Amino acid sequence: MDGNESGDLEEPDELFQTVDETGGDDIFANRELLNIDHVPDENRIVGRDKHITELANEVGPAVTGSPPNSVILYGKTGSGKSLVANHVMERAWNEADRRGKRLATVTVDCAQAKGEADTIQTIAESINTPSSGVKVPTRGISTNEYYNRLWNILNQEYDAALITLDEVDRLGDDNVLMLLSRAREAGKVDVPIGIISISNKVNFREQMTERVKSSLGHNETIFDPYDGEQLREILENRKDAFHDGVLNPGVIPKTAALAAQRHGDARKAIRLLRHAGDYAKNNNIGEVTEDHLELAQEQAEVERLKELIAGLPPHSKYILYALANLTNNAEDNVWFRTTVIYDIYKKVCNVEGTDTLTTDTIRGLLSELAFLEVTESNQEHGGMGKGTYKEHRLLWEPNVVFKMDPDPAHVDIDQ
Repeated sequence: MDGNESGDLEEPDELFQTVDETGGDDIFANRELLNIDHVPDENRIVGRDKHITELANEVGPAVTGSPPNSVILYGKTGSGKSLVANHVMERAWNEADRRGKRLATVTVDCAQAKGEADTIQTIAESINTPSSGVKVPTRGISTNEYYNRLWNILNQEYDAALITLDEVDRLGDDNVLMLLSRAREAGKVDVPIGIISISNKVNFREQMTERVKSSLGHNETIFDPYDGEQLREILENRKDAFHDGVLNPGVIPKTAALAAQRHGDARKAIRLLRHAGDYAKNNNIGEVTEDHLELAQEQAEVERLKELIAGLPPHSKYILYALANLTNNAEDNVWFRTTVIYDIYKKVCNVEGTDTLTTDTIRGLLSELAFLEVTESNQEHGGMGKGTYKEHRLLWEPNVVFKMDPDPAHVDIDQ
């Protein structure tokens, strides 16, 4: 027998003395409520009753095994699109089960998926069951074979399917949308499939082919940013994440006000409140005050930036380091030409010990960063005989960029 042979209780390890018997601590009673991916109960969802009803009306036929409509949800980050989609899918699954129907529901984060094959593999693996007899390996088979196995799982195990493609604009093309939306029409499956596409870009539909537009129909919903009062209510509905008396009275109003200034992003508000709690916990303070919000804000921004660029190649981060170095050293102008950024990018690559990519590839990565609103780009005209060129600027504080890694690449601009 390891440890204490007599069975007597040993002295607690002081390293974990702040963890109580429920797995919580002195600050948090239920930290899960402040996780970005947490789907709250209906009574905790604020200001989205109309959107929930509209989406349920579109996809509702799936609970009876009938063909649902496909829908595109638009809106800025943190406006409740994913929350509403996941909430409606969860309730649809429960209602279908009550009616004796087998409804497949799955959400794919397209920002994390590595292309078409990975997206379909994720869908197939998520809805697969032991009784299907179908294997879905993480690699080693073709994209076409992943589709075939998905069709087999759907035909054998389900009466209908609802598939949410979050940040669908990150897929690069609309092959996934086309093949999923036309699968039944093409005779691949007998099961009706509804697709909930979520995009931060209101012009996303313009990028689709006409065939996909036709398949998806014209069902679109716009999510406006939350206002300050809605953000306050959202946070009030999650304050039981903390123990009674831990949150000072002004913390939630100030958190809501800070988030309202930044485009009404509920994710940022929840993340900021969580980091303020973490600061109090890690420093053994015992309460969360308004001052902690200022201290936690930068870490919350770092986490959000990491989340935004998570699906991009490493050289996108090196470009951001180049821009952060340039911005840090700029006195006035914070717009930089592609060629200037490329010169500093080469220095960053040297520090990181990696080979550089071509100028054209870097232009493409800069376009992706602008698409994600991490940077901003402008086309400039050099005047008579000088042609046009692009300038770029960083939309995040350089310190936030540098804090993404414990050892970021600082370079000498003047060398």
